[in-house]
Amino acid sequence: MYNEIVSLLEGQSDVIFLEKDINNNKVIFIYLEGFVELSYIEDKIIPRVASLDEMDRSDSVGSTEAVESIMRGDVIVIRGDAALKMSGGGYEIRSINEPQNEAVVRGPRDGFVESLTTNISLLRRRYLSTDLKIEISTKGERTKTKLAIAYIDGIVDEKVLEKVRKRMDSIKIDGVLDSGIVEQWIEDSWYTPFPQVQYTERPDKVIASLLEGRIAILVNGTPIVLLVPVVLSMLFQSPGDYYERWIVGSSIRFVRYSAALIALILPSLYIALISFHPGLIPTKFAISIAGTRANVPFPSLLEALMMEFTLEMLREAGLQLPKVIGQTVGIVGGLVIGEAAVQAGIVSPMMVIVVALTAVSSFLIPHYNVAISFRLLRFPLMLLAGTVGLLGVILGLLAILAHLLTIKSFGINYFSPIAPYRIKDWMDFVVRGPLPLLQNRPEVLHNYDKKRMDLKQRKKGW
Repeated sequence: MYNEIVSLLEGQSDVIFLEKDINNNKVIFIYLEGFVELSYIEDKIIPRVASLDEMDRSDSVGSTEAVESIMRGDVIVIRGDAALKMSGGGYEIRSINEPQNEAVVRGPRDGFVESLTTNISLLRRRYLSTDLKIEISTKGERTKTKLAIAYIDGIVDEKVLEKVRKRMDSIKIDGVLDSGIVEQWIEDSWYTPFPQVQYTERPDKVIASLLEGRIAILVNGTPIVLLVPVVLSMLFQSPGDYYERWIVGSSIRFVRYSAALIALILPSLYIALISFHPGLIPTKFAISIAGTRANVPFPSLLEALMMEFTLEMLREAGLQLPKVIGQTVGIVGGLVIGEAAVQAGIVSPMMVIVVALTAVSSFLIPHYNVAISFRLLRFPLMLLAGTVGLLGVILGLLAILAHLLTIKSFGINYFSPIAPYRIKDWMDFVVRGPLPLLQNRPEVLHNYDKKRMDLKQRKKGW
């Protein structure tokens, strides 16, 4: 057995072979350096081995299973011709902190980490019932990455759950290094810029989604958890919406939707009005804009494309650089370049205002992948506005709407509750209705248990 394991581990210089004499028997401990501490071996495992009169062959493992266990961080104990697997105590992981990308004013402050076991425990702490089901599997022909599907039995739609299982089973790839790889493998349409899978770092958001009848996919090695199915309106929601009173939550949502519309169409609308429809602009305002553009040598389309492309470069530079420096580059770079461009007469002050307002609006969209979609679609709309005017903007928006109507996420219509029209789901759409009125789970998810609360019992308690 020992020789077989040594042969399979040939070339692995970080594998430790620790030989000890225990009760006049030669015992060998095999483990990975960095996964198991020597102090853990001496304090926890050696006393357990010393208390055994002989190795229990019923718990012994074969050479292949032993090697796989070693690679996962376990300890293989060899005495005689028997090999026994023991837990290595786990490797060092990042402590639980507040998510950096999903901060809220009011709500829990803990976030997922890179350990699948820890992330599952964060869900279990919030949902103590056995209705919460966890299905663990291994994906990646070479990386052997652990994945988990989480759902609430009795709420989830079994048809959607079966689709998720089939798509997860179809994953045949060398390595699963992040949940983003799983997302791209299981999504319905790869040609659309809109995300069909939601992701989060917040345990409270995952539990809230599971209670709606959705399914969570956790991947070992990443703090990002996937949520399916998803509709576009869900991507404009935040956990903080439900922790504040409904008037506050509704107002914030209205601002988000308005910001998304501004981020999508403001530059193209400005180009269309300046280039083709100046008569639609109030006279005094039109004269003011014309005065600021008098010395600009470029048409409004080229002017807008230059500024938007420069802004995208600054954003990407801010992401690639260290956090503190990146924020400085994004803010200072935008101010310096904008001011210098105006002073040089390359762009007009009004264009700088339009681009800045567009950038700020895109930051109000709570999910990064949705914000990217709107930023990408802004460019073809600008080209249509610069060539056809308002007609081009309208045709572009109609094309986007038609495309949204064709998208599905695990069989669920992406543009619901607008199309198909579901009046009951409008209570949690642009307006976040008062909590006592949100009695039903989202109708679009076809939940088995449709009731979320009993309003009669609440009134009886008064």
